[in-house]
Amino acid sequence: MEYEQMADSLTYGEEYNFYYQNEEYWLSENQEGHYLTKVSDGETQEFKTSEELLEKAKINGKSIIDIWKDIQSQF
Repeated sequence: MEYEQMADSLTYGEEYNFYYQNEEYWLSENQEGHYLTKVSDGETQEFKTSEELLEKAKINGKSIIDIWKDIQSQF
């Protein structure tokens, strides 16, 4: 899947889990917002929109687009 396809699918409520640097993460949503959650400790970053999540969510200081080449095959 291309990044743009994934980003678009998030706006329609699609949810994903993926692994990065031996940690599992979830991209999820509910009526109140969109979330990036680190599964091992439950650390969650919350955003109003999927676009904001993709712009501002950070994993080890990097955004999803920054690590996309490392996680793309999981989508």
